[in-house]
Amino acid sequence: MRKSIFTIDLEHCYYTGKPNPHIHHVFFGSSRKYAEQDGFIIPLSPRLHNMSDVGVHFNRQFDLELKQQCQKYYEENIGTRKEFIERYGKSWL
Repeated sequence: MRKSIFTIDLEHCYYTGKPNPHIHHVFFGSSRKYAEQDGFIIPLSPRLHNMSDVGVHFNRQFDLELKQQCQKYYEENIGTRKEFIERYGKSWL
């Protein structure tokens, strides 16, 4: 069962409330499994995910903001900055 630090409702976009969102992994590639374990996933409407220029896959500022929120959460609730860097490769703060 997936969990998210952003919301308990994975059936609707976190920002728009629209149903049938894409589930975005804030950290991907080799870090994708850790993102799932730590709850660093967020439901996004297709437009906010990868179907427009404002989507997180094309909007570097949006992507950075989500990564920073996740890192802050990690450091406040899970582990240290050093542990975060070991897990996700670098610091976004």
